[in-house]
Amino acid sequence: EVQLAESGGGSVQSGGSLRLSCAASGSIWSTYCMAWFRQASGKEREGVAAIDTDGTTIYSESAKGRFTISQDSDKTMLYLQMTSLEPEDTAMYYCAADEARSSWYAFRAGNPATPQLFGYWGQGTQVTVSS
Repeated sequence: EVQLAESGGGSVQSGGSLRLSCAASGSIWSTYCMAWFRQASGKEREGVAAIDTDGTTIYSESAKGRFTISQDSDKTMLYLQMTSLEPEDTAMYYCAADEARSSWYAFRAGNPATPQLFGYWGQGTQVTVSS
């Protein structure tokens, strides 16, 4: 079992920055990848960024160039640095993890079913960007 807890959300104006954190505990060394997802009101949950056990990172098109995912070497903390935030980034942001390499491949392929493949989730942290 892996336990995840996000923090760092809040309200910012367009163009601002936020850093989300995710504290991981439990069987973290069994995970192959960790990721950030988000879900806006009335929309499907979507992948934002992911990092695998080797430190390779992937980003959604909307996150490229603006967001950076990183992880402490002991895997106990996952971060998402977000810059140039836009109102369209307003959503609940979730930290997720999974042991299976297939979850990583699905994320990389942009498979819309990717959220269903991740087995561990945090409770989410709200990000609100005003124009």
